[in-house]
Parts: sequence; C-alpha cells; structure tokens
Amino acid sequence: MATAIQINHLHASAFKHGKQQPKKLFTAPTRRTSQLQVRAASSGYSARQLIQSGEVRPILPKEAAAAVNSDGFVLLDIRPEWEREKARVTGSLHVPLFVEDKDYSPITLLKKWVHFGYIGLWTGQNFTTLNPDFLQQVEAAVPDKNAKLLVACGEGLRSMMAVSKLHEGGYKNLGWLAGGYNRSVDGDFPDVEGEEKLQYATIGGASYYFLQLLLILQVVGKSS
Repeated sequence: MATAIQINHLHASAFKHGKQQPKKLFTAPTRRTSQLQVRAASSGYSARQLIQSGEVRPILPKEAAAAVNSDGFVLLDIRPEWEREKARVTGSLHVPLFVEDKDYSPITLLKKWVHFGYIGLWTGQNFTTLNPDFLQQVEAAVPDKNAKLLVACGEGLRSMMAVSKLHEGGYKNLGWLAGGYNRSVDGDFPDVEGEEKLQYATIGGASYYFLQLLLILQVVGKSS
C-alpha cells in the first residue's frame, strides 16, 4: 500500500508517517540544506505536485526493501561519488545528479573558496555542479522507460530534483525515498556496503568528528 504523505515544503525532515519521528542524534548544518533548497526550487515544486498527485510514489526507508524485493523497483542512488563510497545499498544503481565542479576559472575558484569556508570545512562536501549527462546516463543504464525506479539521496531534496528530471525524460513509474537515507535506521536496508552507517554518509568534515564525539558520549552515558 502506498504511503500517503503530505508535502508541505522542501525540507526533508518535515515528512512524518503516523507517529512523530524519533529525534536524530545529529542534525547536519542548515547552510547546506538551504543551499539545496535554493537549487531545488524550480524542479522541486513540480516534484511535489507529482508526489501529491500520486504519479510518483513516496516510499519510506523502512518500506524500501519491500519495494525493491517485492514490487520490482530498482534503487537509483543519485548521491555524489564521495557520499556513496562511505555507504551504499548493495546492488543499487548509481548515477550522480551532482558532480564535482572541476572548472578552475577565477570566478569558480572564488566560489570554491567561499564554499569551503562556509560549508565544505564543516560538512566535507565538495563544490558541485549539476551533472549535464544525468538523464542520458540513466537511460543508458535503464533504457526501459516503464521500469520502476526508486530514487534516493541523503536528505530527500536532491532526489526530488532527480524525480522531476526523470519524469520529464519519460520515466513514469517512479518512487521517491521520503526523507532520504538520513531517515533510515539499521536494518531498513539489509545489505549495506562501506565503512559508515548509511544514515551518516552525508556527514563529513568537522561535523563528522563532532558526530563521533556524540556517539561516544551516548555510549558512555548508557554504560554509566
């Protein structure tokens, strides 16, 4: 049964299913989320319409394994390579929506410096640009436009953008991982590869060490 979720705004943490979601141990900085909201503004609105109309099926992380194993969805991971390297679902298809910006013009270098100072140092995220070949790469991997694709990212924002692009490109059997991998818990995806937990793969830079400290303090608190 499809999960009914009302889309109020772009922030992924706003999605609830039944009871109040448990508080996360760690919340990523809002600067990066705000940046993604700006990037998603144009395509995110149509993605919300697609989800509200039922053309795109919202699927919670705890329902994703069943959607893949029983309903025939292919899990499409659209995160950048450095996030996927930390943790990934075994057998998932990977086509990044954003790729590292390798332009070294003076203006871009200045933007990279500002990005590092305000975002990169804290989150460990590289300065990115939209993958111009995203749709073509998905079409090469999944040429059947009737195939079921469950589109996933870390927070649910980038995957909303990807859903919109894929729908415009002719894919009509789309699912959206509501809230992204960050909303998952251990066991939602039985087969996970990588050195990090799937729900923490978006966290890097200085915030990663802060997270590790919080985890240690939590363990100490439980044992005392």
